[in-house]
Amino acid sequence: MYKILHKKVLSDVNKLMVVSAPDVARKAQAGQFVIVRIDEQGERIPLTIADYDREAGTITIIFQEVGKSTMHMGMLNPGDEFATFTGPLGHETEVENYGTVVCVGGGVGIAPIYPIARALKEAGNRVLSIIGARSKELLFWEDRMRAVSDELVVCTDDGSYGRKALVTEPLKEMLEEHRGEITRVWAIGPAIMMKFVALTTEPFEVPTIVSLNTIMIDGTGMCGGCRVKLKEGAKFVCADGPEFDAHQVDWDLLLARQRYYLDEEKRAVEQWEHKCRLEAQG
Repeated sequence: MYKILHKKVLSDVNKLMVVSAPDVARKAQAGQFVIVRIDEQGERIPLTIADYDREAGTITIIFQEVGKSTMHMGMLNPGDEFATFTGPLGHETEVENYGTVVCVGGGVGIAPIYPIARALKEAGNRVLSIIGARSKELLFWEDRMRAVSDELVVCTDDGSYGRKALVTEPLKEMLEEHRGEITRVWAIGPAIMMKFVALTTEPFEVPTIVSLNTIMIDGTGMCGGCRVKLKEGAKFVCADGPEFDAHQVDWDLLLARQRYYLDEEKRAVEQWEHKCRLEAQG
């Protein structure tokens, strides 16, 4: 069992947990992910690693409550345990000294972009970072991102904090200002955000890497549920990724596949909330 050592409520829907998982922490690298289960009957939930501490043997995860399983997970507290905590899975980020790079994190994607930005900075890169969310309440880790960035731009959709803009606006400005200097862009966030980051960087011919969050079941490449279509053919996010060339991804198909189970997810939440209310009355 994998004990929750620390929990922090980042917003009404975003939660942080530090989990004791020595075997995972010993091998974890930026860009990789874990698959967790709350109990033996629980759904397998893939989460990109937000941080790790090899000495303490811990993994930090940050998740957003969007469905039944993540809402249930948000109710766990320090001392509770996960039935399984499998990882690290997927390929690590390819880190070297590229020169000047940009790291873009949107919403809960700020969590996995942080260890990537840190690793790139440690490798000697000049790191320009952009983080954004719908509102101030959904922003987190600004201090951490600032500590590993040479320049940080903070955006909110509604203008409640930082600059009122989508992350693609300052990204385009950086690409124009540093034309020919920026050698790589990493972007993690909602699929629609990553799609428009790809459209923003493509005219500048800057290699752009995204971490995809497709539907995933086993996490080993056997089920095919995480299949993503690239220009060069189909790949599996769990085994071949989770990072891919953003300019190769068929974004419209990816977005459509993410909507396949919306009705089932809604019903699962309704049934679970109904059960919780009945148990509370009892």
